[in-house]
Parts: sequence; structure tokens; C-alpha cells
Amino acid sequence: MVSTDWKTDLRQRGYRLTPQRQLVLEAVDALEHATPDDILCEVRRTASGVNISTVYRTLELLEELGLVSHAHLGHGAPTYHLADRHHHIHLVCRDCSDVIEADLSVVADFTEKLRADFGFETDMKHFAIFGRCADCAAAKAATDGAVGRAGGGTAGAGANTPAKDASAKS
Repeated sequence: MVSTDWKTDLRQRGYRLTPQRQLVLEAVDALEHATPDDILCEVRRTASGVNISTVYRTLELLEELGLVSHAHLGHGAPTYHLADRHHHIHLVCRDCSDVIEADLSVVADFTEKLRADFGFETDMKHFAIFGRCADCAAAKAATDGAVGRAGGGTAGAGANTPAKDASAKS
């Protein structure tokens, strides 16, 4: 669905809401966190003639105008989302690649510490923290527990054993 705010925002800056811009904005809105390739696939559902360079140029312009924002959520191309949504950080699961949006208040103490200790002003719009989501953490814990109960242990379970053996011999 096209937002009349997009038309207004573009017109106020001397631009028109062209069909390509509208399709890119709609794709970014629908996909939430999408790479240019993802956006192209979505746009091509409606307009098969649009190419990747059009998507990149459009995203670049829309970001300059403050309508979209990007973040680097891992290897590869940046992901884009609408800039009018609340500012947030990205929590990226390394196992399932899920992206969770967390309010900036989560890192408020961290950003204040950077400002106080280093005079560093942060731009958290592009910030991503990598780890494991709750579902994947639970699945890993269940798997690790099952392996431990089966007597196989985990990959790091015996890491300290040689040191214990060496100290016992001394």
C-alpha cells in the first residue's frame, strides 16, 4: 500500500513518486529487512523490467532523503528498512538468521558510557549485535543436554582434562 506521506516527502524535496520509487518503497515496507536482491525480487512481481541498478539507485536516493535506512546484518549486502519506524538496533541470530528489532533503550547505558568515556557519539541505526535467538539457544541447550546425557559430552567438555591430569602427576 502506498503511503501519501511518501508522495509528500518526495515532493517537498523536489522529487516525484515514480512507479519505480513506489515499488521499491512498497517492497522495503513489506519485507522489513531486505537486501537489494530481495527488494528486486519483490519489485519484479509487479514490474519485470526493473533491474538491480534501478533498485540500488533508488535505495541510494531514498536513503539520502531519509525515507529508508540500511544496516549491515552480516556478510553481503546491507539490508534496508523504512526510516520512519522507530529507531532500533538489530539482534541477528547466527543460527537461523532471524533479525529482532530492539528499542534503543536497550543500549542506552552503553551509548552513554561511550559518550562519557570517549566523547563518542553513536549512530545506532546501523548497529547489529550477533548471537543466538531464544529459540536457537533453547534448541542448542536441548541438543547439548542430550549429547551430555548420552555420554558423548560436548566438543569443549574435556578441554580442561589434560591440565588436571598434568597437575595430578606433579
